[in-house]
Amino acid sequence: MKTYFRLLSFAKPIEKFAIPYIIATLFAIIFNTFLFTLLGPLLETLFIKDAPTTLSKVSSSIDFMARFSEYIKHAITIYGKTGTLKIVCIVISITVVLSNLFRYLSQRFMEDLRVHTLLNLRRTVFNNVMNLHVGFFNNERKGDIISKVASDVQVVQFTVTNTLQVVFKEPLQLLFYVGVLVSISLKLTLFSLLVIPVSGFIISKIVKRLKQQAKESHESFAKMLGFLDESLSGIKIIKAFNATQRIKNKFDEENKFYSFLNRKMARRQQLASPVSQTLGVFVVVFIVLYGGTMILTGQGDLTPAKFLVYITTFSQVMQPVKALADSFSGIHSGIAAGDRVLDLIDTKPLLVNAPDAKVLEDFNHTINFKDVSFSYGEKQILNGINFEIEKGKTVALVGPSGGGKSTLMDLIPRFHDPKSGSISIDGNDYRSLTAESIRAQMGTVNQESFLFNDTIFNNIAFANPNATMEEVIAAAKIANAHDFIENTENGYQTFVGDRGNRLSGGQRQRVCIARAVLANPPIMLLDEATSALDTESEKLVQDALNNLMRNRTSIVIAHRLSTIQHADKIVVIDKGNVVETGSHAELIHQNGLYKRLIDMQAFND
Repeated sequence: MKTYFRLLSFAKPIEKFAIPYIIATLFAIIFNTFLFTLLGPLLETLFIKDAPTTLSKVSSSIDFMARFSEYIKHAITIYGKTGTLKIVCIVISITVVLSNLFRYLSQRFMEDLRVHTLLNLRRTVFNNVMNLHVGFFNNERKGDIISKVASDVQVVQFTVTNTLQVVFKEPLQLLFYVGVLVSISLKLTLFSLLVIPVSGFIISKIVKRLKQQAKESHESFAKMLGFLDESLSGIKIIKAFNATQRIKNKFDEENKFYSFLNRKMARRQQLASPVSQTLGVFVVVFIVLYGGTMILTGQGDLTPAKFLVYITTFSQVMQPVKALADSFSGIHSGIAAGDRVLDLIDTKPLLVNAPDAKVLEDFNHTINFKDVSFSYGEKQILNGINFEIEKGKTVALVGPSGGGKSTLMDLIPRFHDPKSGSISIDGNDYRSLTAESIRAQMGTVNQESFLFNDTIFNNIAFANPNATMEEVIAAAKIANAHDFIENTENGYQTFVGDRGNRLSGGQRQRVCIARAVLANPPIMLLDEATSALDTESEKLVQDALNNLMRNRTSIVIAHRLSTIQHADKIVVIDKGNVVETGSHAELIHQNGLYKRLIDMQAFND
């Protein structure tokens, strides 16, 4: 229940929807119940033989049927049978209209609550995901996150609102029906209602394992989503290695498991309703036998009209009982999905701004690394890093693959905080500044040139949504991108496709550079921006990078060492340690690791 009430908190302000819903539902139930009690007066109007001229004394204040009968007899003496029949039919028509009107209003208010809950829940989940640290996404399957944001949230909001509906409406409707039944025959009602606890006990046994199965089902669906995402992203590799059938089989295995699990859940859920309905029919059979005997033998005050109303009303009692039974099975799936969603909401980012964090207005002097160490879990990546980046200088990070260059680059825009040591900018420790203000001073061009499935214009303007066409074109010219953009189908309004796949690698990279140019940050972070390009594209991109780096502070990870020989400072990193620092000429003279890397590339070229 703790999970359910937490999920219910996303419906706030719930009273805005709940109060109108309760009022509309209450009136819908009243008129719906009244409709069945009018069946007796209708029958008596048609078949009564004699009508007394005065009202007789009613034996019980809760005997609604007796009261209606007396009023009908009195009405017949005044208006006649035909006139009374017209009155009863008019009342029935008005009751039907009002019952359905209030039922529609109650459903409408509940739908508003459902949409409101879904909106809040999905917004909270997505906002929390966007706030999480970068390292979180390295450890989580993308499909699992997508499943929680899309599928699980959908299941949760239906469960929350449907349960609210069932918990309030169905018991209340049940009470009104029972009230009518008691007013007709207390003895008959006490026995007939034994079906409800018996039915509830049997159904609880049937749906006992549903929550665990529902949790496994949601996890299996998340695996399928992740597998689908991987398969679509790697379709070229799959086909290149003739692995299509193997991938199909792998997906099919998970699909079979998911389908088998859902079939088992459905069978359990579907069993609950027939069980309650079967028990209900058995009770109706007994009522017909017992009540019919009472009428035929003349025992008690049960009349044929009352008996017919009783049977009709009792048949309706099974509707809320059935709805409650269905909700018991449905809520398990919702709570299982809710646990997964709340688990994602409860995941806290490892990196948060300090309560008194300051905003970094600009960059004027240096960025300093002092005894910086970093690890992923037990794996140590960086050990006691010390170096300085001066404003206006170009610093290159080089070294063997896996040495920690990219991790070091991720520390500069504060995607992570170091495990020990400190990073400071203009003498301000990173932890005393807001991460957003640090990143505002930086522009990034990665090895993976990521573009959004949007127009070229919007991708460049992503860094500055208010940019004019002239500003975007100027940035594209600096990035050597303007000419190829003009030759595309719709120029700057051309859509680049999913992840920019309608453009070549060099074109994508130049659009990314234009995006960084438009941001116009004082510090540029370039992570192997030319490593995946052919020679012609590399030259165009390198020229664009040189334009980008002009008059800026630049930190560069270079795949080709020939591109960073003019850097002001080269930091050589190996196995998480800074092993050499200096200019190209100084490092060549030292005849160390950098010299060996240069010689290896020269030999390979």
